[in-house]
Amino acid sequence: GFFRRSIQKQIEYRCLRDGKCLVIRLNRNRCQYCRFKKCLAVGMSRDSVRYGRVPKRSRERSSGEERVSTSDNSSSAATPPDPETALSPVYDLIVSVSQAHIANSDYSEENTRTLVRKPLPSPPSPVCAGPEVASSTAESLEQQRIWLWQQFATHVTPSVQRVVEFAKRVPGFCELSQDDQLILIKVGFFELWLSHASRLTTDTTLTFSDGTFVTRQQMELMYSIEFVQSMFEFTAGFNSLLLGDMELGLFSAVVLLSPDRPGVTDVKAVEQHQDRLVEALKLQVSCNLCGDSPSVLAKLPELRVVGAKHALILDWFRLNWDKLRLPPLFAEIFDIPKCEEDLQ
Repeated sequence: GFFRRSIQKQIEYRCLRDGKCLVIRLNRNRCQYCRFKKCLAVGMSRDSVRYGRVPKRSRERSSGEERVSTSDNSSSAATPPDPETALSPVYDLIVSVSQAHIANSDYSEENTRTLVRKPLPSPPSPVCAGPEVASSTAESLEQQRIWLWQQFATHVTPSVQRVVEFAKRVPGFCELSQDDQLILIKVGFFELWLSHASRLTTDTTLTFSDGTFVTRQQMELMYSIEFVQSMFEFTAGFNSLLLGDMELGLFSAVVLLSPDRPGVTDVKAVEQHQDRLVEALKLQVSCNLCGDSPSVLAKLPELRVVGAKHALILDWFRLNWDKLRLPPLFAEIFDIPKCEEDLQ
């Protein structure tokens, strides 16, 4: 079934491990390129695909002249439905979402493998002299917080467009209304970004897609100790699942199409799309992670809690928008005013 779909749809696969993946039943969906190559290696023919499948029972009837077809009904008692064929739409969904993720993620396995890490530059220190040594400690901390937040925004902004392009390629997303699409992207962006950035997060640092990393202490100054604690707890647990690009892409799509986001109008449609994606994620995980899909799905509510805390923290930045110099796209995705007109 996989080989037939690949030929008929002329799908081109890529291998992230130089075409040397071990392909067995438990992990055959991890690398479609090597799975397809193995199909060819064991003798599957591209030319035979256009003739379609001939049931074994039919071949036996036609090759044996001594057999007489006495009963069409009994002889054509259909062979049991092919499980591979029944799951064909799910496999197609897995392929589509995985390709969308790999094409639009700066945090893919290939991109992060050779990434060179470098620290975030230190904030500029105010020059003070005489009795007027400096402003109060509170003002100094606020200045550092604003500076760090602006650096953070600059490094995260490229991921906004990446998430938008990924969303447009997730099957079913563009069928939703423009308003629902916008809500799902804006409300879910931080959760999607954190899921991807988890791959480059340690106990003490968070690394952006260009290799620049921010320390946990800097993050605590930007946000709060309690929030950063929950954020790093999530990334540590998420990393322990060892998700590949295919699983991470499907997980991201499930997060994106969350029907209970505030403001979504066509809840039923979003829910139907998410249900299909959850089914695809479970199937992919069952093949590659020894069936531990409950552990992966358990991360969804945990991530939602982190996202809700982040939304509350944004209120401070919305109130102090006039002190910030943020990239327009970043300000838009988080509804942070850029001018007086945005407040009306």
